[in-house]
Amino acid sequence: MTATITAFERSPDRGNGLARDMRLRWAFEEVGQPYEVRLLSFEAMKEPAHLALQPFGQIPTYEDGDLSLFESGAIVLHIAERHPGLLPDDANARARAIMWMFAALNTLEPPIFDRSLLTILERDRPWYEERLNALDETIRKRLENLSHHLGEADWLDGAFSAGDLLMVTVLRRLQSSGILNAYSNLAAYIARAEARPAYQRAFEAQRAVFTTAAG
Repeated sequence: MTATITAFERSPDRGNGLARDMRLRWAFEEVGQPYEVRLLSFEAMKEPAHLALQPFGQIPTYEDGDLSLFESGAIVLHIAERHPGLLPDDANARARAIMWMFAALNTLEPPIFDRSLLTILERDRPWYEERLNALDETIRKRLENLSHHLGEADWLDGAFSAGDLLMVTVLRRLQSSGILNAYSNLAAYIARAEARPAYQRAFEAQRAVFTTAAG
């Protein structure tokens, strides 16, 4: 049976690969597994049928047989555990890859995502500049640590893994901010990931949804 994921019918990211279904698409492409996509409107995301799968009314979700999941990180981990290609065989290396998955979502993503929301929703608020500066300071500290760890390596811990996949999807939210300009190794890290054929297939698949909707 082919797994089905949900995605935005009209994505707020305008097809730039920032919506979280991109993580699932990329994971499926890396492990060479087919998947189907059910597109949802914002209205449909709040209806009982979707809330039964995702109680917070978000995307993506994952359905395969009698298993349904939500939370993009949990779904990527499930895909990686079922199919070779995203987690190392060595037990210690596998544990470290999962550690980096958590680091991407728990340490890096919160201030970066908050910054994205702030710049979209709160530019006219009196606290905007103060809040932006505080978030940028936190983000730069995190990036400095990450940059130091990565050094001149291609990936976070040996071969490309699900940890890199999630980390790159988080870092890409900063590409238009200028913040990454101070971290040339992180910019190169993102570029290496974006050059992967699996990434390009996933990006084009998500991009096609926006192009079709816009047309």
